[in-house]
Amino acid sequence: MRTLFLTLCATAIAAVAQDTEVVIYGGTAAAVSAAVQLSRAGHSVAIVAPETHIGGITVEGLGSADINNHWFRNDLAVGGLAAEFYLRIGKKYGKAEPVYKYEAHVAEEVFADWIREARVVVHKGQRLREPLPTAVEWAPGTRNLRAIRTESGRRFAGRLFMDATMEGDLLVAAGVETTWGREANAQYGETKNGIRAETTHAQFAVKVDPYKIPGDPKSGLIATIQDEPLGTPGAADRNIQAFCFRLCLTRDAANRIPFPKPANFDRAQYEIYFRYVKAGGKLWTPLGRLPNGKTDQGSWHDLSANLYGMNREWPNGSHATRDRILKEHRDFTQGLLWLLANDPEIPAATRAEWSQWGLPKDEFADNGNWPQQLYIRDGRRMVSDYVITEHHTRRINPVPVSDPVAVAFWPTDTHSVRRIVKDGAAYNEGFVFDDNQWGPFGVSYRALTPRRKEATNLLTPTCPSSTHVSYGAIRLEQTFLSLGQAVGSAAALALEGNTAVQDVDYSALRQKLIQTGQVVSLNLAPAK
Repeated sequence: MRTLFLTLCATAIAAVAQDTEVVIYGGTAAAVSAAVQLSRAGHSVAIVAPETHIGGITVEGLGSADINNHWFRNDLAVGGLAAEFYLRIGKKYGKAEPVYKYEAHVAEEVFADWIREARVVVHKGQRLREPLPTAVEWAPGTRNLRAIRTESGRRFAGRLFMDATMEGDLLVAAGVETTWGREANAQYGETKNGIRAETTHAQFAVKVDPYKIPGDPKSGLIATIQDEPLGTPGAADRNIQAFCFRLCLTRDAANRIPFPKPANFDRAQYEIYFRYVKAGGKLWTPLGRLPNGKTDQGSWHDLSANLYGMNREWPNGSHATRDRILKEHRDFTQGLLWLLANDPEIPAATRAEWSQWGLPKDEFADNGNWPQQLYIRDGRRMVSDYVITEHHTRRINPVPVSDPVAVAFWPTDTHSVRRIVKDGAAYNEGFVFDDNQWGPFGVSYRALTPRRKEATNLLTPTCPSSTHVSYGAIRLEQTFLSLGQAVGSAAALALEGNTAVQDVDYSALRQKLIQTGQVVSLNLAPAK
């Protein structure tokens, strides 16, 4: 009886409403900056995170911020909490200046410090109840969210809510319009959206035969290649940027764990890598550019660990579907690393390089020293009354923004979305990385608010109303940190004025952001 009584008590406690002024769903960097900003403004806030580690991809292997690492200086757009984050990283390494390359556990320490100092309540491992519409509770007769429910049975109530996920699950649960994939160029008068007539960036450097029996189309395609036509250039489709893991590796023998070989390893899945080498291609190898010689091994090459076209179910997938896709990517990538270090068909020089590396003992210790999250480059995007398009990103004559709350300072960077056959060879389709037509631009506050008829107390820093190609210029961690600060300030004003998020006074918001160091505009020389 005592056991039954305790079980019933625990169940009842778990179901009790958790009341705070603001409930943020998601454990990303933007969630943390929004929470910190709100707390510093004197408001109570809770983060309800499906993740068990808080900080998003920044604590899951993305250890090299895209700041001042190309031909342009974009730290000019990094202010406020984003600047504070990198200064705190620097302090962890004993430096007085900001540091943009860091280890995953160090980034997690900084987020944990912020959360502790701000006294933000965090509920980890809490995924929204499915089906998603059953996860939200509305105040009667309004478009005000009152509470959200998770699959564990817990209820989290608040006055204002945020979706700080990459997938926009709370937006969908609330009935806010979202989209995913590539819009047709014709929809917004763009030129770089939709199916690409020609993809040159990160295209195969060598010709790789795609057929199981070389030269025989009737034999079928080898693994990682989709059997579908190119389609009509500029047309819409539902493909999204490829996912990968941002791999934190080490060659420090005292800290290194050899690459594990998955129990379900299937060598045939890697045929494209063997053919690539035979055709004269040079496989990518690790670069230890992070502190203590670790890597932030990304996948932006013609052939690496991006699994093009194998994530199409992710944006609208159930929790179980996403778990499956995550496992498929993990199994494939772990098998690939083992193969690169051990398989005799891999060139000896490549094997010699990869065999020096392994998984670090001091990272991701509760997950087999492997990142828990994929690098989600593309999920759902909100569709509001204001949509950021390619026209905003242009270097010459960009669309002016009257209500900027942060500055996006990066090219229209969208990775390929699929691998198909073109002219009898493997072909990566969809990469856009513009190096001469783009410029920094202000992110409109209106792109972070849903339509009034959908919800009046809901904001998002991570799923802005934007097209596929313009989102590619926004989707950086420093920009998400800034957007989190922006919606945190906006939420504080909405609470204090008892107004809908759509009615927050922009001049007051701008003043608050500038007072806290946020960069909302840049006075650069006009483009010519």
